[in-house]
Amino acid sequence: MSLSALIPSIQLAIGPVILISGVGMILLSMTNRFGRVIDRSRQLSRALHDATESERTSIIQQLRILSTRSRLIRAGIACGVLSVLLAALLICSLFVGALLQLGIAVLIVCLFVLCMVCIIVCLLYFIADINLSLKALSLEIPPEVSSLHE
Repeated sequence: MSLSALIPSIQLAIGPVILISGVGMILLSMTNRFGRVIDRSRQLSRALHDATESERTSIIQQLRILSTRSRLIRAGIACGVLSVLLAALLICSLFVGALLQLGIAVLIVCLFVLCMVCIIVCLLYFIADINLSLKALSLEIPPEVSSLHE
């Protein structure tokens, strides 16, 4: 197969490559959030040992929320990584299909749809984490100060 015959496949592969870059940025954001959740959990766990009974209740509530957030973020990261892997398989399939002149349009469509589904699920987990982080914040800010309680 000549290089000029491969150029359309290279052009088709640009979309998934850009997709990988975009999902990479989402993953960077989510891993930063995950790190903050872990750091805050460790901080609260240390504070729990020296806390009074009323402080313990608040800290335990916050730790429960952080635990849920960590699971949501982990699932979101897993979906994002799976999306990147599917996009990479999509790129490989495009090239192998073009090189060997295989009729793999159904495979290409399936990989692309699965990739998009994984991104959607990843973003839904991201939104759920943000909502939970606001819930945790509302536990720390007194009701008379915050509009979060409205």
